[in-house]
Amino acid sequence: MLFTTGNAQTPLLDQVRASNSKGDFATADRLIDNYRQRFGANPEVTLAMSWQARGALVLGKLELAESYADKARDWSLQQLKSRKLDAETMVPLALGASIEVHGQVMARRGEISSAVGYLETERRKYAGTSIVERIAKNINLLSLKGKRAPSLDATDWIGRTKPPAWATYRGKPVLVFFWAHWCPDCKELSPLLANLMRRYSSRGLTMVAPTRYYGYIEGGADAPRPAEKAYIGQIRDRYYAPLASAASPLSNTIFETYGCSSTPTLALIDKQGIVRWYHPGTATEAELIREIEAVL
Repeated sequence: MLFTTGNAQTPLLDQVRASNSKGDFATADRLIDNYRQRFGANPEVTLAMSWQARGALVLGKLELAESYADKARDWSLQQLKSRKLDAETMVPLALGASIEVHGQVMARRGEISSAVGYLETERRKYAGTSIVERIAKNINLLSLKGKRAPSLDATDWIGRTKPPAWATYRGKPVLVFFWAHWCPDCKELSPLLANLMRRYSSRGLTMVAPTRYYGYIEGGADAPRPAEKAYIGQIRDRYYAPLASAASPLSNTIFETYGCSSTPTLALIDKQGIVRWYHPGTATEAELIREIEAVL
């Protein structure tokens, strides 16, 4: 069996993912053990183990998910003794997944406050790294609904007009659409959101569409912030023109606070400024209509 390293799309990872999709953890275990004997607990096998944890969680196999997450975390920490977390991409993904699975396992056992406490500790531990948004996302999934929405004020923005202060939105229901310039799902969602805003704006619904810097532009080319901002503006004009009236704060801090490790992320905030829906990932028209109607 051939294995390669240093690429997120590899025979090992593809085969582990295929086995996971069938619930065949035994076969994936053998693949991982085989690989680890040959190459050690390197980033690739560590990421594969984290996929085992996520796969078991999806099927509700909590003890198995926890066991896999323990291994993924231990193998990640072993590698971090000699490198920084973000020295490459696979270890951060694996460690983030292990933290996510541990928190979700606790939550599914009914230990919500313990899960949030654990995730808050991990967020502080890994502040300033690439996994902090993912940890925040899991905290928000467990605790943000029913709480006052964090501010969407920013000193930078996309578009010709500076967004109004967040306080001015009080008294209006707000649909928040977090998007990224590289995100195909965000672009596909844009026409649906535009239609919904045309449908519901007469009933008071407004939109804020934050985005953030990623440090690169088309083709993955590194870019300083002025160049990336210009590129984001071009993407907005091309793919999000129907949403041009929505304020678009440009802030990495907002994304970290709202835990937008995946895009799109959607949130609905009521007239009192309370979060009523928080949804990482895309959504159907039916889902959006149901949640908007509830807020209105």
